[in-house]
Amino acid sequence: MKKVVLVADDSPSIRKFVAFALSAKGFDIIPASDGMEALEKIPACKIDLIITDLNMPNLDGFELIKTIRNNNEYKETPIIILSSLSGSDEISKGLECGANSYLIKPFDPKRIIYEVSKYLN
Repeated sequence: MKKVVLVADDSPSIRKFVAFALSAKGFDIIPASDGMEALEKIPACKIDLIITDLNMPNLDGFELIKTIRNNNEYKETPIIILSSLSGSDEISKGLECGANSYLIKPFDPKRIIYEVSKYLN
């Protein structure tokens, strides 16, 4: 069965780029334009991993991660942050919120495939 990755990013081009890289490796991609849309889609689909940006309208990545980690059903779901925020404060905060990995934009598609593969074997 294909693994399902939710990609939450307010940039359509980033969503397409990540989807292209991961779908080529056999993953199903569920796109979300912000944290609120991601939260709406998570219960409707069996999500195996979440990739989220931090700077998004309506509900940012930090709040999205906290909300997911506070839900017993999804608290073990791997989360990868994919953000242009590269400061050590943001990285620390993202990991403290409960993210498993932190990738900085721009990124190499091989790197995102590697990170996703670490969690979804």
